[in-house]
Amino acid sequence: MSPRIRSAFVPHDLKAPIKGASTGPLAGLSVVIKDMYDIVGERSGGGNPDWLAAQQPATKNASVVQKLLDAGATITGKTICDEFFYSLAGVNAHYGTPVNPRAPGRLPGGSSSGSASAAASDACDFAIGSDTGGSVRVPASFCGLYGIRTTHGRVDLTGAMHMAGSFDVAGWFSNAPGVFRRVGEVLLGGTSTAAPVSKLIVLDDAFAEVDADIAALMNAALAAMSDELPKASHQRIAPDGLEMWREAFRIIQAREVWNAYGDFVSRTKPNFGPGVADRFAAAATITEEAAAKARVTQERARDRIRAIATPGTLLVMPTCPSVAPLVAAPLEVHESFRVRVMRMTCISGLSGLPQISIPIGTIGGCPAGLSFIGWAGGDEALLDLAVRLSKYCGIEA
Repeated sequence: MSPRIRSAFVPHDLKAPIKGASTGPLAGLSVVIKDMYDIVGERSGGGNPDWLAAQQPATKNASVVQKLLDAGATITGKTICDEFFYSLAGVNAHYGTPVNPRAPGRLPGGSSSGSASAAASDACDFAIGSDTGGSVRVPASFCGLYGIRTTHGRVDLTGAMHMAGSFDVAGWFSNAPGVFRRVGEVLLGGTSTAAPVSKLIVLDDAFAEVDADIAALMNAALAAMSDELPKASHQRIAPDGLEMWREAFRIIQAREVWNAYGDFVSRTKPNFGPGVADRFAAAATITEEAAAKARVTQERARDRIRAIATPGTLLVMPTCPSVAPLVAAPLEVHESFRVRVMRMTCISGLSGLPQISIPIGTIGGCPAGLSFIGWAGGDEALLDLAVRLSKYCGIEA
């Protein structure tokens, strides 16, 4: 049976909007929040009703939430996500699958599915998500949005549910590149590393993972943007293949999500939807020894990627290997997509580097995103780039 389609918002949504400060850089803008960030008086469900039932209302706002309110944004809703963020499809067996308004009948992408759906539906000015293995980047591509995975550690995640701490970051979506950039001015902390963009590297091994029509669209976009970007060179980022990196990411992620939620799962045996149940069962079998071996691979990957993505250098690749699969496609189609896309998303995941997806165009009416990976602390440069390249969005293939 196909997953049911519903709105972007959780059933335990806010009873009324939460107004931010009367002045500030985000005054007058509305935002929706992924159901993983603490909001005073509310419970964070993480996509699972059993987890929600076990929680107490928050007594303090998550750091992200408080910064948005202090900057003047008004929170208008809480959004659906995949259970414990352990999927890239955007399907939730309990709350339904948020509609993809830019590609009806197709997956919205996850785990930040409701936030992407709300932004693409113009139900808010911007939307907050999170990204571990692609949970902002994938829905940004599927729903035709600007989306960012921030440098690991640059946005304070105090008061947010975690999945895998080695990879978890905050992220956000918007239809408007100017708003997209303004949110960064509020949320980004830590160390910013400013540098003029002087080098562009096309990741040939990432391009090799994608469907022919995706590659053609991205190459057309890069050709159109040539006056705005440095002359491109080409390189394979993973000398031993992206599959080795994907597998290392999978093992570390599984070990860390089990460390975070394994006790709850073992004690309460929560009702999981298809796919998520299988992934938790597999996570339970990952030993610390296996994770330690995978972390060696991660360290080597991180060192290599950061040696290439030095300040001023951008890595460019398609965000996803295809347009969004149909919601009604068999589970094995969704799982096959998951494996393919994680060969691509693991690059910034393992390295901790920031990545933006910009809504470059459509294929048969379905959105597709082009991604730029920046250097550590180069988030602001990526947000500025999104504004500068916005005039090139909307290519049809």
